[in-house]
Amino acid sequence: MVFSSNAFLFFFLPIVLGVYYIFRKNRTAANSILTIFSLLFYAWGEPSFVFVMLLSIFINWIFALGIDHYRARTRAAKAILFASCVMNIGLLGVFKYTSFIVTNVNKAFSVSIPDPGLALPIGISFFTFQAMSYVIDVYRGKGEVQKNFMGVCLYISFFPQLIAGPIVRYQTIADEIKNRRETLDDFCTGLRRFLVGFAKKAILANNLALVVDKVFAYPQSEISVALMWYAAIAYLIQVYYDFSGYSDMAIGLGRMFGFHFLENFNYPFLSKSVAEFWRRWHISLTTWFRDYVFFPLGGSRVKTGRLIFNMFVVWSLTGLWHGAEWTYLVWGVGFFLVQVIERLTGVGKHMEKKWYGHIYAMFFVVVVTVLIRSESIGHALNYYKAMFFLGGLPVWNTLTGIFAHEYGLFFAVSIIVSLPVGPWIEKKLHIPEPVSEIVRFLGLAAVTVVAVSYVIVGSYNPFIYFNF
Repeated sequence: MVFSSNAFLFFFLPIVLGVYYIFRKNRTAANSILTIFSLLFYAWGEPSFVFVMLLSIFINWIFALGIDHYRARTRAAKAILFASCVMNIGLLGVFKYTSFIVTNVNKAFSVSIPDPGLALPIGISFFTFQAMSYVIDVYRGKGEVQKNFMGVCLYISFFPQLIAGPIVRYQTIADEIKNRRETLDDFCTGLRRFLVGFAKKAILANNLALVVDKVFAYPQSEISVALMWYAAIAYLIQVYYDFSGYSDMAIGLGRMFGFHFLENFNYPFLSKSVAEFWRRWHISLTTWFRDYVFFPLGGSRVKTGRLIFNMFVVWSLTGLWHGAEWTYLVWGVGFFLVQVIERLTGVGKHMEKKWYGHIYAMFFVVVVTVLIRSESIGHALNYYKAMFFLGGLPVWNTLTGIFAHEYGLFFAVSIIVSLPVGPWIEKKLHIPEPVSEIVRFLGLAAVTVVAVSYVIVGSYNPFIYFNF
């Protein structure tokens, strides 16, 4: 089930809100209701894999209890932590990387190991990282162990962030699982946030997807250099609205139930360096790798060679986390290379002080992102040839003009909306807050009507990050 669907908007969400608020004063009952509905939400699309998730939750609950019990015995606690990491990574590896490994071993050694063809449970990358976060935070003393299995089950399976994040750290909501307060202000704020994300997905991301899919479907001989760049930029913006829209909806839904999730995006297209871009994009994943991988490896307070190694490990894992394909691994390594150069040469800090840093950062982000839109490294190389005048294509052709005419305005609006234009106008014109509230309300109401109309006619596509 996806948030931008008739089933979720008109059936699931109203029912779960109604039942939850009837029992909200009984915290045990309220948490049980959220847990049950979260499992139903996941089972809607993956009936069998709900048991895989429950097994993961149960084992991690046991691991955390073991760590808490043997806290005074450091070696025993570390052994349990190590075992939990092996189990979680192993579970993720079996379902996500088995086919990738078997295929490449067969090619490399000319053997015929049968591919088990395991289906990928939706959201396994997200709920596995949350499970690991829970156990590690308990080990570090940054969150009280949940002796009640239902509490851990709610934390990991909570439907707003279950399938595509943001990755909610246990320490962020550990107290709210037992002691949150639902208020009318939080509910209204959450509803507004949900509707903003819904509009991003239904109006912007889905329509950009149509443009991107059309361009990438054309034979390369029929496109132009300009059209290839147009599609590459449109794809990056599509991913932004798709994922930030989901994050907005998840944060809004959490707020409606009294949970306060951290932000996952902070106007990434304002970035003036690639490093800054990743401080603003998918913040929950970036900070997860920083705190649970980069810092334990030694962080940046090490010699240059070790720093490069640490960054390589983090970005290689980041690439593989996104997908079990060579394109994703090279995508991660690509961002690693750019950021190593930025750090070692100082070009990153230099660009962050200059206006043209925006152009620099977006150029490299667009170029590297082409990899994850490509079916293979070979396809990516062909796209790069087209983008950099190596494919013998014209700079502009008739097809380019057609796309510019039909989608140019929409493309421009999509870029403008991704920037903090509204707050800038309010500040520049000194618009009184009551007037701003009315304008925002009317604007949100209008785009919500448009977004709902898109959903009703069935013009939506699954979230890109469901694949991760």
